[in-house]
Amino acid sequence: MPRRKGAPEVNAGSMADIAFLLLIFFLVTTTIETDAGLDRMLPPIEPPDTDVIIKQKNIFTVNINRNGQLLVEEKLMDIKDLRAAAIAFLDNGGSPSGTPEYCNYCKGERDASSSDNPQKAIISLKNDRETSYSTYITVQNELVAAYNDLRNRESKRLYGRDFTEMEAEYLNPETPSSVRDELKEKVQRIQELFPQKLSEAETSKI
Repeated sequence: MPRRKGAPEVNAGSMADIAFLLLIFFLVTTTIETDAGLDRMLPPIEPPDTDVIIKQKNIFTVNINRNGQLLVEEKLMDIKDLRAAAIAFLDNGGSPSGTPEYCNYCKGERDASSSDNPQKAIISLKNDRETSYSTYITVQNELVAAYNDLRNRESKRLYGRDFTEMEAEYLNPETPSSVRDELKEKVQRIQELFPQKLSEAETSKI
């Protein structure tokens, strides 16, 4: 009786090459999500030479509790009304006419009990340790949007275009240097009219 032949062997010589190609394929095609941060400029380390006295009326307080509720100037407020309230505070211009702090471009109520001018106005944000991240980001976006709305208004008045578009063009590394030099002065001027003074207090149990 003839002897039976054994099972044919599998050529595994190219398996390493195939695995390497698959690894390259997944590295090229896979997208890795990155955490998005908030653009904030940290204060300088050096303490100021003199103590700065801030009037309470120049501070706009926003507190977020663990349930996502807003307490703005010690009053409950819906988040959809936060931007308008912040704009009213920043654009108030409460200093009387003829004083050094008078704001001639402000269009607010000029309430003497509210902020004197945009350079003095500070928004103070404080949240609970258990505040949800989505609520925190939403509140941040509304407050930053208040600054951008006012900056866009002044930029249109002075230069006929939105500040956000002008700033994006200025920060774009592909913008020619000659154009960036021209935009720099305009961007800084608008930022000086409504400086973004957004202070975040230490989190606590609210």
